[in-house]
Amino acid sequence: QDQMLCKHSKELLHKAKVSISVRCITYIVKERKIYPTSSPFLTLHAVRQWNNVPFFTVPLARAHGKSFAHRSDLRQAKRIVVKLGSAVVTRGDECGLALGRLASIVEQVAMLQNQGREMMIVTSGAVAFGKQRLRHEILLSQSVRQALHSGQNQLKDMSLPVLEARACAAAGQSGLMALYEAMFTQYSTCTAQILVTNLDFHDDQKRRNLKSTLHELLRMNIVPIINTNDAVVPPPEPNSDLQGVISIKDNDSLAARLAVEMRADLLIALSDVEGLYDSPPGSDDAKFLDTFYPGDQHSITYGTKSRVGIGGMEAKVKAALWALQGGTSVVIANGTHPKVTGHVITDIVEGKKVGTFFSEVKPAGPTVEQQTEMARSAGRTLASFEPEQRSDIICALADLLTERKDQILSANKKDMEHAVSTGRLSPAMVKRLSLSSSKLNSLSIGLRQIAVSSQDSVGRVLRRTRVANNLELEQITVPIGVLLVIFESRPDCLPQVSALAIASGNALLLKGGKEAANTNRILHELAQEALSIHGVKDAIQLVSTREEVEDLCRLEKMIDLIIPRGSSQLVRDIQRAAKGIPVLGHSEGICHVYVDHEASVDKAIKIIRDSKCDYPAACNAMETLLVHRELLRTPLFDQLIDMLRTEHVKIHAGPKFASYLTFSPSEVKSLRTEYGDLECCIEVVDSMQEAVDHIHKYGSSHTDVIVTENEDTAEQFLQQLDSACVFWNASSRFADGYRFGLGAEVGISTARIHARGPVGLEGLLTTKWVLRGEGHTAADFSEQGSMTYLHENLPVEILTASVIGVQ
Repeated sequence: QDQMLCKHSKELLHKAKVSISVRCITYIVKERKIYPTSSPFLTLHAVRQWNNVPFFTVPLARAHGKSFAHRSDLRQAKRIVVKLGSAVVTRGDECGLALGRLASIVEQVAMLQNQGREMMIVTSGAVAFGKQRLRHEILLSQSVRQALHSGQNQLKDMSLPVLEARACAAAGQSGLMALYEAMFTQYSTCTAQILVTNLDFHDDQKRRNLKSTLHELLRMNIVPIINTNDAVVPPPEPNSDLQGVISIKDNDSLAARLAVEMRADLLIALSDVEGLYDSPPGSDDAKFLDTFYPGDQHSITYGTKSRVGIGGMEAKVKAALWALQGGTSVVIANGTHPKVTGHVITDIVEGKKVGTFFSEVKPAGPTVEQQTEMARSAGRTLASFEPEQRSDIICALADLLTERKDQILSANKKDMEHAVSTGRLSPAMVKRLSLSSSKLNSLSIGLRQIAVSSQDSVGRVLRRTRVANNLELEQITVPIGVLLVIFESRPDCLPQVSALAIASGNALLLKGGKEAANTNRILHELAQEALSIHGVKDAIQLVSTREEVEDLCRLEKMIDLIIPRGSSQLVRDIQRAAKGIPVLGHSEGICHVYVDHEASVDKAIKIIRDSKCDYPAACNAMETLLVHRELLRTPLFDQLIDMLRTEHVKIHAGPKFASYLTFSPSEVKSLRTEYGDLECCIEVVDSMQEAVDHIHKYGSSHTDVIVTENEDTAEQFLQQLDSACVFWNASSRFADGYRFGLGAEVGISTARIHARGPVGLEGLLTTKWVLRGEGHTAADFSEQGSMTYLHENLPVEILTASVIGVQ
């Protein structure tokens, strides 16, 4: 009967399809009744037995035995051990706990537990918490004695005795556990305390008992909190590991041993450093290791231990490698100053590039960091070339685009077929993905234009000044450095950007969308083949690893400029993620066309059709049509509406336009919308000035157009409007590097500094100052000096790149 009732309750819960995130959701069948027990999260999958009582539990996500090969696989981790080092748990004064950090850690662990994962915590902190309590008691006791002895309110200076660590642990363990219990209770999560010593792992029966206890707790969705029983353990001393077993010398080895014994998927070891470096952090040549492989121990040098604790980085690495060998993935990260979002544990589980990831699988090719270093080194050589050499490379790439046309189109066909079969791309994205013979011919022509313009790009003298006799100053154009271009569904972007990078002497790191993987691969091979004619093949790198865009945006010490090419959402995401690297681009292309009351009918219809219908998905397509109020109910307005309907453009009415209509189209939800399709908003304005004000308020400073025959009105519009591109009687689709005669563009920038509008070759250059003297000093020009400043402007002349040197 009990089994039937259990089965019935399970069926009812399955029908309800309920997963309740509160304490009372694990149902025990006993005496024909269903009793709730404390459990934070449940998804009904299977029934297991606990003391002859059925439990509904969550099965493991994968079979244990092999660690995860890539960070992105960490999302699959089911059973996770979080090790909190002493430096993470304790305050800077080593007396008391860092409550803010602990609260954040508890929140993250509870959230992962509520997702159905099995969480275990190995914690330090009992000694620090006990030290705080004992100091307080000693001070209170001394102050009372002194007050009674002296009979005065003023107390003498009191010195504290040295506190023994085991006594501190005994005094602090109960308080530490009570604190954890109180914090986890806020998230309806139960905890249990387990104190262990080395003997609990060396004795087979005790080890089995420990594992059994932990399994029971995990089945009941309780978070075990494990610590060494520091009140009874002997002082730390060097001892040898048992053969094939790691001794419990500190919480690092405890966490590793526990993770392997419990067949955990992931061990997260939090300390007070970002992760592993090839030499002690803070040294000049210290390089952070994003991923560590078992064979790399010889390449690192260990520094001193942390301010508290007995482990140190060498102990962490040893424990991590032991756990990795046992089939548990390991990440060592900073738990004191989380680097990404402030939630280091959940960031790691989500596969973000936080800390050092230990992996047994070494990638076949170079890491993205190595690719960046290779690109920078080759880029410096590229920048030192004569202009003719860079031009030769670009022309060679232009030839390859037409010579290998069949190969390129075959790869593109594979991408197109995959995109259509999966149905994941919008029609606009599929159109961007497509290449054709005519597109490749146009690309080749554009690249040759860039080759011509590159002749006087790098090393051009912009200004020459004679500061004083025999002291001359020059301002010279130089490459920016290493560019990261992130683009989606636009394979034609790759040769364009590559040519511009070559012409400007910049190194280039490319990250394309996986939807164009085959096309990007062949185009990148052609770019490297062209670069090889002068031995700088590595100057352009294609990132083909599983690097997340967000991770690339954090390489602030390696990348000088990020250029996103894609949707407004992509650009916004990159702008948010790139904290320390400038981003060149625009997040939205909300372009306006204003039709003045003195506009030509033919010009207006022609311009609006081209601006909206030529390529609706482009960032320079019209999104809002502003119409002067006097044009309503005129033949011009009627013809505009008829043309848009003929072209199947869906019209949204702005608030003011809707007020003039009895039966209006759907009213626009927002006047700040980029449709990217055959849709647009129509709004009415009373004057040119109101049109300018509207664009300033709702536009994105990309491209805006006026259609009018009144020259004065047009000039006022061109001068007052603060957009990157402002046109009179011309389609917004002209906002393009190729159409501007720049050969190609890396994107359109709406930024206020450096480059604005279509960014071509000039936008990828910066300047440096070169001063040539003959032993001049600043003291020579002081009141007591013998020299005076001249500051004479001199005629400029082009210097070769070999003369100026490069960054």
